[in-house]
Amino acid sequence: MYIPDPEQERREIIKRYSSLLRAWRPSVQKEKKIVRKAFNFAAEAHKDMRRRTGEPYIYHPLEVARIAAEEMGLGKTSIICALLHDVVEDTEYTLTDIELLFGKKVAKIIDGLTKIKDIFDHTSTSIQAENFKRMLLTLSDDVRVILIKLADRLHNMRTLDAMPQHKQLKIASETTYLYAPLAYRFGLYSIKSELEDLSLKYTEPEIYKTISKKLQESEKQRKIFTNKFIYPINKSLNDKQFKYEIISRDKSVFSIWDKMKKKEIPFEEVYDLSAIRIIIDTPPEIEKVDCWRVYSIITDYYRPNIDRMRDWISIPKANGYEALHTTVMSKEGQWVEIQIRTKRMDEIAEKGYAAHWKYKDSSGVSERNINNWLERIRDMLQGSDSDALDFINDFQGFLITDEIYLFTPHGELRNLPVNSTVLDFAYAIHSEIGNTCIGAKVNYKLMPLNFKLKSGDQVEIITSKKQKPQEDWFNYVVTARARTHIKEAIKEEKEKYAVKGKSKLQKYFEQLNLEINNINLKPLLQKYNYTSAIDLYFDIAKNFIGLKEIKDCYVEIGKESWLSKVIKKPFTISKTSDKKTLTETIIDELEDRSDILMVDTDVQKISYDISNCCNPIPGDEIMGFIEPNEAIKIHRTNCPVAINLMSKYGNKIIKTKWNDKETIGFLTGIKISGIDKRGFINEIIKIITENLNLNIKTFHLESNGGLIDATIMLYVYSTKNLHNLIRHLKKLPDVKKAGRINSPREPLI
Repeated sequence: MYIPDPEQERREIIKRYSSLLRAWRPSVQKEKKIVRKAFNFAAEAHKDMRRRTGEPYIYHPLEVARIAAEEMGLGKTSIICALLHDVVEDTEYTLTDIELLFGKKVAKIIDGLTKIKDIFDHTSTSIQAENFKRMLLTLSDDVRVILIKLADRLHNMRTLDAMPQHKQLKIASETTYLYAPLAYRFGLYSIKSELEDLSLKYTEPEIYKTISKKLQESEKQRKIFTNKFIYPINKSLNDKQFKYEIISRDKSVFSIWDKMKKKEIPFEEVYDLSAIRIIIDTPPEIEKVDCWRVYSIITDYYRPNIDRMRDWISIPKANGYEALHTTVMSKEGQWVEIQIRTKRMDEIAEKGYAAHWKYKDSSGVSERNINNWLERIRDMLQGSDSDALDFINDFQGFLITDEIYLFTPHGELRNLPVNSTVLDFAYAIHSEIGNTCIGAKVNYKLMPLNFKLKSGDQVEIITSKKQKPQEDWFNYVVTARARTHIKEAIKEEKEKYAVKGKSKLQKYFEQLNLEINNINLKPLLQKYNYTSAIDLYFDIAKNFIGLKEIKDCYVEIGKESWLSKVIKKPFTISKTSDKKTLTETIIDELEDRSDILMVDTDVQKISYDISNCCNPIPGDEIMGFIEPNEAIKIHRTNCPVAINLMSKYGNKIIKTKWNDKETIGFLTGIKISGIDKRGFINEIIKIITENLNLNIKTFHLESNGGLIDATIMLYVYSTKNLHNLIRHLKKLPDVKKAGRINSPREPLI
């Protein structure tokens, strides 16, 4: 427990402020003076406030400012804004006060960082999404809003231990879903990796601990291997008189776990736990040549994997990242990843966006790339009139996608996300070209709208004035820009019919003694899955929806409320244990959360569904999600669907946990690989049904070339039960691999 000591806290505040100055190293005394003014102002504003840990609140803005200076390389204005970023939100001071003391630019950035929840419609499905959208909209004025927000999120993640578990899960999921990809897009690779690792620490604590421990245990062995591997490279670089540094970096825990899941392999089979980085000090005018010289030296000793070669020097990534990546075979038969960079490239890779301006005179290509990327974000933000959740989904997809490089008929380079189509390319050139696109010549061959492009393709768009965007075009595109313009064009077309449709609905409502207002429209929109009234009016004008369908909707409302569907079939579980069952845990949580259930009903009859996207079983970390008209959905916290939900619907998430003595069986699956021998199936079935007394639902088996792959769906009572089964199966001499299957896939570690 934290016990305040005023004198010790004063010394700690001074120490942290001094650490900020050392990280920043101001060159002008005048700049130091204005930062000192911001620090004093923030310290005074937050003097009576404390963090959840009990520590003085001023520690937080000081740490955010230090991260901005030291880990991002940002300057005076950013440091001032970082120190003041919570003042308007948490104290009596206003933006006007900030502007008077520190100027319009600082006030504008603070405005982008401040969450003013009162301006949002509280009936919104997600205040989180609204706040995030508003913050991103400020990007069109100043990108530092996002960078400081990333620094703020990083420090919050570093101190997340003090939060209750359900908030840890929400914040960690939000970080994985949006903030880590955002850091990646700004070239902040170290921050991106740390955010992912910290998120995993809370969403998958056991996995995080296990992989961290195995990394630590194998550290000495990796160091011996690395020293032996780089010895001939060191010698050759010295002979060629390079100025260089070779460092070995462990992959992040998150990236190791991600690879284990994707390849369905255990920790021991992840070959590239470390990456070797060669950083050369060379003049800008010859850095490209020197990087290739280093590559040539490496391949004199080790054979490269051509498929793993990445040249981001000739064509940098959209966020400005430059390097040569290669993977080579060591003398021990192990693949090793090597990254070749100059000092300039390394600083850009570490500090991302901010480092570009330091080197902008010597790196026109990377400056142009990041400006193009920022321009695409601004275009997407300014062109979006969709609701916040649609916007966030589009934006998140935009963040995580890799890119391909394409050429116009005149040889101009364009970069688009992987899986982009002819139609995406057309909209990337101009919205009107996209709206009238009927196809394209790709490498001089005629291709349709939905043809997927590949890096190096040359694309010539073909248009027709008679062409108009169609609903099915959404299935042809992956870029947010294309989706936005298609949506706008279709909306414009639908608005032509809106007046006619609304007039017809008015007549229908008059027959039912109803008025056209938001309350009466809501059931109709929900029943027929409309996202807006315009879509409804359009279908009424086109006679897709008539009086019969409208009557059906309002007759149903008289029969049952939305919650009656939830409580129709209560899920009964034995209550022989003194500990609370999952049902009882949910009931307790609902009774404490008046913001979730707003109707009078018997909460004791509440029910839940086990989500089949992840099939949670007792022992898994779980969360509950409430949606009108449906039972509460129980997901595993590491389920991609759950991460998405927790990142956007904070007000619909409830913390849940299993009783360790739940008395019903839960469906899960296992996957077994082994040698095809007589009696193999009998041995497996015997262990499951006779030794462990479990019930099998389905058993699927494939045999190929003397090997067997079996997938078994069965009912278990807990993760302990499941792991016990897997241990028994792995003892069979002909079983080579056995592990749990469902989304997310889990190799045994």
